[in-house]
Amino acid sequence: MESNLITAVFLPIALAFIMLGMGLSLSTSDFKNIFTYPRAMVLGLFCQLVLLPVLGFSLVLSFGLEGTMAVGIMIIACCPGGPTSNLITHLSKGDTALSISLTAMSSIITVFTIPLLVNLSITYFGEAGSVSLPFIPSVLRITGVTLVPVAIGMWLKNRFPSLTQKADRPVRVASIVFFVLVVGGAILNEKDQIREFFAQAGPVTLLLNILTFGLSLLLARLLALPPRQQVAISIESGIQNGTLGIMIAATLLQNSAMAIPVVIYSLIMFMASILIVFLSGSMNKDRLVQAKG
Repeated sequence: MESNLITAVFLPIALAFIMLGMGLSLSTSDFKNIFTYPRAMVLGLFCQLVLLPVLGFSLVLSFGLEGTMAVGIMIIACCPGGPTSNLITHLSKGDTALSISLTAMSSIITVFTIPLLVNLSITYFGEAGSVSLPFIPSVLRITGVTLVPVAIGMWLKNRFPSLTQKADRPVRVASIVFFVLVVGGAILNEKDQIREFFAQAGPVTLLLNILTFGLSLLLARLLALPPRQQVAISIESGIQNGTLGIMIAATLLQNSAMAIPVVIYSLIMFMASILIVFLSGSMNKDRLVQAKG
C-alpha cells in the first residue's frame, strides 16, 4: 500500500465518510455528558488515552518487538475509539450515550496526541530517520479527515433531522463496507509477508485487546459505576478506529507494513465484539428470568 491512488485518495475519503456517519449520530448534548457522567467520562478517557498506550508499549517490550511491527502496534494503541464502538455498545445493552460522548471527546484529544506518541514510538523503536509525523501538518490532516467530517455530520443532523435519520442506516452499512475494503486492501498489499507479520504481531495484538477490555471493565467495577456504564467503557476502550490507524500508517507514514498490526487488531476486536454481544445477550436473558422468578 505505497503512496498511490488508494492511500492518497481512497483511504482518506473512506475515513472521512465513516467519520461523517459518526457525526450524523452526534449532537452538542453529547459533549455535555462529561459533566453529566464525570467519573465515567474521566475513566473512559483514561482507559483510551493512557491505559491502552501503556499496555501497548509494555507488551511490545515484553515480546521484544522493534521497528515496523512495534510502531504499528503503538499506532493502534494511540487511536481513539471508533464509531463502531457505539453500535457494539448499543447491541450489548451498554450506555450508548456515554459511548458516543467518549468517542467524540477522544477523537478531539487524539488529534494532538497521535502525532506526539507515534513520533516517540518511531524514535524509541528504531524507525527514526526513515519516517516521521510532522506535528502541525499531521494535526491538520487528521483533523481534516476526522473532526471536519464529524462537524459536517452534526450540522446536517441539526439542519435536516428527518433526512439524516433516514440516511443513518445506509451510511452505517456503507461505513462497514469501506472499512472491509480498507482492511482487505492492506492485507492484499502485504500478502507475501502476511504470515510472518501475523506471527510477530498476532499474540501482542490479541493480548492487548483482551487486557484492554478486561482491565477497563475491572476499573469501572472498582469505581462502582452502573453496569451499563461498565459495558460502555470496556467496549469503548477495546474497539479502536482501525481505519484511522491504517491511514496513519499507509498514508501519512507511507509504510504499509506498519498498517498490518492495525489490521490484525481490527480483526481481533471485531471477533471479540461478536463474543461480547453474545455474552451480554445471554446475561440480559438471565436477568429477565431471575426478575420473573
